[in-house]
Amino acid sequence: QAILCLCRSFEYSQKNAVLVPVAALGVGGVLLCWLRSGHKIKTIDMGDGWWGSGERPLKGKEDASIRPFKIETSDKEIEDLHQRLDRFRFTPHVEGAAFHYGFNSTYLRKVVAYWRNQFDWRKQVEVLNKYPHFHTTIEGIDIHFIHVKPSYVPHGRAVRPLLMVHGWPGSFYEFYKIIPLLTEPAKHGLNEGDVVFEVICPSIPGYGFSEAPHQKEFDSIATARIFHKLMNRLGFKEYYIQGGDWGSRITTNMAQMLPQSVKGLHLNLVFIARQSLGRLICTMLGAYVPWLVGFSREDARRFYPFMQKNVYDVLRESGYLHIQATKPDTAGCGLNDSPVGLAAYILEKFSTWTDKSFLHQDDGGLESKYSLDELLTNVMIYWVTSTIVPSMRYYKENFSKDPDLNARNRIGVYVPTGIAAFPQEIVHVPRVWAKDVYRNIITYSYMPRGGHFAAFEEPKLLAQDIMQFVQKVEQL
Repeated sequence: QAILCLCRSFEYSQKNAVLVPVAALGVGGVLLCWLRSGHKIKTIDMGDGWWGSGERPLKGKEDASIRPFKIETSDKEIEDLHQRLDRFRFTPHVEGAAFHYGFNSTYLRKVVAYWRNQFDWRKQVEVLNKYPHFHTTIEGIDIHFIHVKPSYVPHGRAVRPLLMVHGWPGSFYEFYKIIPLLTEPAKHGLNEGDVVFEVICPSIPGYGFSEAPHQKEFDSIATARIFHKLMNRLGFKEYYIQGGDWGSRITTNMAQMLPQSVKGLHLNLVFIARQSLGRLICTMLGAYVPWLVGFSREDARRFYPFMQKNVYDVLRESGYLHIQATKPDTAGCGLNDSPVGLAAYILEKFSTWTDKSFLHQDDGGLESKYSLDELLTNVMIYWVTSTIVPSMRYYKENFSKDPDLNARNRIGVYVPTGIAAFPQEIVHVPRVWAKDVYRNIITYSYMPRGGHFAAFEEPKLLAQDIMQFVQKVEQL
């Protein structure tokens, strides 16, 4: 009996010798799969959409042709504008108003007089047409874009496609100064490695010469998908993308949607709105011991005093946002009917968003960074296309779904990212906070000057930063 028990014990131990490692492997495998799934890069579902008028056609493929486009004007268009400018009704401002109440009406008189008597829209149309324009139909609407290739590529230089996306109240015209710096850098004293760009600048649907969506809920996700389709239609499998304002949001969504197509993402504005107890503690400690919470000295200088720079200034500059995110069509109809109202509404942003101190100047500092021809050309793009209403509507479509523009930030951005932090931007986001969303920051630059409309006001600084970022990505 003792021998029999010994034999059974031996048999049991043999089974254990086999079962224990097998069980360990099984548990380990399950644990490994769980860990891997937890680290899998999440992406935004690309999906599909239809923004044309009426129901989506059941049969037939969409016209995928790329059609050359030319901006045109007419005597009738110019005469109508002049008649409306002649009927401008002046509203006196209070003494010492400067730009504290909005656009200074005395300076507005000067702008209107220049617009009526000296501004040459025909000449500016020729300026706009100096780059090749195109239309293509995507998801039922016509998408406008310019596509500029380098006229000469030195031997050994690589040509990289770069999609640049504007915001509100800007347009594709914002990039006219930076395009030659990127496509012909050597000609402008920029020799950053071996990179030369071909630049694609689309108009967001509902802005300028891109058709406005006919359906509700056209947001930055839909725009990102359309721009990916545009780049694919142009034959690009991999490309760099760059944006500020809404362009920052759209290009970020592009990187979250198809990271395998985005070689690098460059931004001159970062949206980080997430609030938490930890963020509050960081904000409080950062005022006294910035190094303890990962802030640099420059972060602290740009970020504090906190209430002034991040609450009062933001509230003062965001009144338009609350209108456009709730009932854009009401105010938009008035702006679409009055060129003077449209100019005041748009150009006021080019004052205080360029430099907060311009608030104290009677002319809003507008002509210190831009010419009236440049400013009015941007206004005219909205005027002749009647797109101020759909451009304002873009706020409602985005904020209705995502009130603090934070929902998509839970999906990290893992593509190489470059951030150019301009000192006069509406809000400053320290690198340590940007890393919460942008997990692979290659460059983070504290720009020496400039504000919200970086490509328009400081094209050389922005071009240099883009080139340095791309050069580092190419060396990875």
